[in-house]
Amino acid sequence: MTTSSCWVVDGAAHRRKTESLGGRGVEPTGLWHVTLTVGGHAHPPTEVRAAMERLSDERPFMLSGRYSGERAEFSYWEEAGDCSDAAALALRLWGEHRRTAGLPDWSVCGLEVLARDEYIRRDHLLLAEPGTWQPF
Repeated sequence: MTTSSCWVVDGAAHRRKTESLGGRGVEPTGLWHVTLTVGGHAHPPTEVRAAMERLSDERPFMLSGRYSGERAEFSYWEEAGDCSDAAALALRLWGEHRRTAGLPDWSVCGLEVLARDEYIRRDHLLLAEPGTWQPF
């Protein structure tokens, strides 16, 4: 049985900024911290790591991540107009880079999107040191 979860957190600071524009249809652009978890059939962990490194070459804003033969989890900053835009971009990322980065044929099984202020407010456990890939 496969379970999936999706957590999207929109910070109060972002809501205040949007409201301050007076509802004129102007969308602010902000930074969103994204953690994406993907998984599926087993692959050799060395191949998964190499694919993750290629992905980070294609997407230079990758921060860090963890991987095993059956899943990978990574974090990065996304620029988007709002939380749902950042989530939509994140949900497409794996599939859009599957061929070019040689990623496993896995699907998204977890997503967290945090407004920058919310990310800073939390006491985060790093997935790995910035710029590194660690086994689970």
